[in-house]
Amino acid sequence: MWDYSEKVMDHFRHPRNVGVIEDASGIGEVGSLACGDALKLTFKLGEDDRIADAKFQTFGCASAIASSSALTEMIKGMTVDEAERVTNQDIAEFLGGLPEQKMHCSVMGREALEQAIANYRGESPSKKMLAGEVVCNCFGITEDEVRRAIRENALTSIEQITHYTKAGGGCRQCHPQLAAILENEQANAATPALPADAAGRSGGRLTNLQKIRRIEEVMERDIRPQLRKDGGDIELIDVDGNRVLVALRGMCANCQVSQFTLKDVVEARLREYVTAELVVEEQS
Repeated sequence: MWDYSEKVMDHFRHPRNVGVIEDASGIGEVGSLACGDALKLTFKLGEDDRIADAKFQTFGCASAIASSSALTEMIKGMTVDEAERVTNQDIAEFLGGLPEQKMHCSVMGREALEQAIANYRGESPSKKMLAGEVVCNCFGITEDEVRRAIRENALTSIEQITHYTKAGGGCRQCHPQLAAILENEQANAATPALPADAAGRSGGRLTNLQKIRRIEEVMERDIRPQLRKDGGDIELIDVDGNRVLVALRGMCANCQVSQFTLKDVVEARLREYVTAELVVEEQS
């Protein structure tokens, strides 16, 4: 029997905001019935551009229901930008904690919120299009999802990866790949490519030379390997202030989702690891 907090049990027994908003501003759907967990999240903005209402429908365990219920309560009254900063750890803390074996439920809530916000902004409804290769075929979990969970939650074992993502919880054939990903992430954490004084982390300002070097480091470490898996590549052309000019090469050059690649892969990674003010543009 899981050791659930009183707040988890309250949101499970008396879930808030169950249903669907028909004229929703944003809609997010993640998971699948085949994998055992599925969640649909909808929200509606009020005249003040804050989330006036949020509802959910979920198929899953007590933790999935409680996490979804808690999330809808948390984001009411927030702006979209504020809601975008909600993490799976925030959801778990709101509930007074979740058993580690059920943390994937809070991750599913965060992913549904991200999908709903992307839908509201008119962006691609699914970031899995370019989220790296699938490493866990049982649950359809990608390499990038595993890496993100490791980084955001400081995971140190395959068992924890399973608790947070469900990867490796089926046939276990992906365990060697998960171990390799974990080892790689731990090596990166032990010798971080980006010093602690990075802009946006501690408030320090980067010189243009420092900025270029860090952009090159992130591209080499996190972006090029992902693009090369699909026969593509990227070249840094110039850095002008916070404008980063790049050229997509190989299969990426004529890809129909090249703009998605630039914004949701390249720009997102550079903003995360260098500075949040960067804007990536493709050289015409």
